[in-house]
Amino acid sequence: MASSHMLTRLVLLLTLFLGVFAVEHAPLDAKTPKRQTNATQEPQFDVRDFNLWVTYSSNNEYQLTTTGTRDNPFAIGNVFVSPNNTFVVAWQYTPPADHNITLIDSVPDDRLEPRSKEIRYPKAGDRVRVDRPRMFNLATRAEIPTDGSLFQNPYTLNHMGWSANGQEYRFFFDERGHQRLRIIGMHINGTVRALVDDSSETFIDVNHKLCMRPLDQTEELLWFSERDGWNHLYLYDLVSGTLKNQITRGNWLVKSVERVDLATRRIWFSAFGIIPSHDPYYAHLAVINFDGTGLTVLTSGNGEPGNGNHVWAFTANNTRFIDIWSRVDQQESSLLRNAETGQVISVLGTPKPNPLSSIVEIFVAPGRDGNTSIHGIIVKPSNFDPSKKYPILEDIYAGPTEFSTPKSYSPLSGFREWADRGYIVVKMDGMGTNWRSKAFHNMCWKNLKDAGFPDRIAWIKAAAATRPWMDLSRVGVLGGSAGGQNAVAALLFHPDFYKVAAADSGCHDNRMGPMWWSEAWMGWPVGQQYEDSSNVVHAGKLQGKLFLTVGALDANVDPSTTFQLVHALNEADKDYELVYLPKAEHGAGFVGYAGRRMADFFRRNLLEA
Repeated sequence: MASSHMLTRLVLLLTLFLGVFAVEHAPLDAKTPKRQTNATQEPQFDVRDFNLWVTYSSNNEYQLTTTGTRDNPFAIGNVFVSPNNTFVVAWQYTPPADHNITLIDSVPDDRLEPRSKEIRYPKAGDRVRVDRPRMFNLATRAEIPTDGSLFQNPYTLNHMGWSANGQEYRFFFDERGHQRLRIIGMHINGTVRALVDDSSETFIDVNHKLCMRPLDQTEELLWFSERDGWNHLYLYDLVSGTLKNQITRGNWLVKSVERVDLATRRIWFSAFGIIPSHDPYYAHLAVINFDGTGLTVLTSGNGEPGNGNHVWAFTANNTRFIDIWSRVDQQESSLLRNAETGQVISVLGTPKPNPLSSIVEIFVAPGRDGNTSIHGIIVKPSNFDPSKKYPILEDIYAGPTEFSTPKSYSPLSGFREWADRGYIVVKMDGMGTNWRSKAFHNMCWKNLKDAGFPDRIAWIKAAAATRPWMDLSRVGVLGGSAGGQNAVAALLFHPDFYKVAAADSGCHDNRMGPMWWSEAWMGWPVGQQYEDSSNVVHAGKLQGKLFLTVGALDANVDPSTTFQLVHALNEADKDYELVYLPKAEHGAGFVGYAGRRMADFFRRNLLEA
């Protein structure tokens, strides 16, 4: 979330003042087994004719499995031997669907004739790879029967490793549909148990809120869960397979684990919303004991405000950290702090006068429920005249992966460029976007067409109520990728408010989008909910002025979803403008020729309307 300007300053400060580096724990590599101790002769494994073979020496080898077939082979990359080399877990699998899309390069650089390119592109509802871990006794050369009922219908399995005593193999299970996660333990006696079991009636955000951090020395596990309505840390005992305690709690959330000290049993973590009086999207660094006591926010207090978005880097010995914080309306402050207490050791930099103070404003208003705060910014033209009426242009990205309103100081060049063309540019995050409460995020569930529009409309109306220079009769919207999907939806589902929209690289029907995205928010199996949120299905409802751009070589969002929307608009006899970019990839619609055409489109249909 930090601007490139802020990150550059951070690196410079680290170099000039301390010559130290940030300490960050590497994420769990779920597919790479740890180096095993050679307690007995270490076996080697390979797959021949889809089955697993074991080799101890050139004249001592044997076939371990017999059930492997072309459609259900064993995978050499997923063979995990126990620490004493007496047991092994080998994963047998059924391959995923071979779903490719074809991109057409109409103007290749090396010839006149077009060239096609196929890329693998799993879509919602496709068959996924299904792994089945199987355990074998290397001494008896026999499979140990295990019950697979606790990990049926996986979206994915991830290797975690063997217990310290070599008695239990562990792996992560994400059920198809992302509504149940488990850590599975498979004992050498054949028993299978759930060490951790988490579920949701909507979805679990495995792409952004997954923490499964084993603490090998103590056989414990740090785990994220939103079970109490907020993303918090939990501590599990992997030996007993029970929850020891919830570590963090409250109406705020943990963003990431920054550092763990096993000796003192303390955790440093990034948090959102932990200071109630601050913007809930401002990141703060905090520390807490494993048992949930001793919570301390390290980036605020001690006689200084710290009311902004923070980034930080620890010194080499982890006793201090550099804290840089700012807001969109205030430049960076930089401090050297004590990593245990947050006490300021020295001031490294103070804010310069803000050149954007007259044109950038932070604004907060209630959303659709009249209570939940919606946070955004307003950007005015540099030659702003309060006696004029300005059209409103919303930059939208309602993808549930993140929030998109800037929080740190930056030049805001893109927003200012549009504002200087004669618009009041607004940006906010409505319900359905990420990093607030679970209830806030749930608004997107099987309902991407919502896109937080009721909150956005309420926010814009509240802003205009005290700003007579905002013209509610002229509201436009632009966005790319998921924002392109949102921009078109504005004219389909809220034409009484939004009059003009530009959409680049939009996924206009989530059945055409990538599986990982579509199933995460629209659910599995594919059903009526996909049609209900489809811009293509609802193209006949179009009102207002629409501008579309798409790149022929877009490998992120299948270009065909834009062409299907175009066809549906044609069939419904709807007017629109289209710029097709034969050599372009994802997100090319805002620059160059396409960007000029988009600016002209808004000038004709919004600015001069």
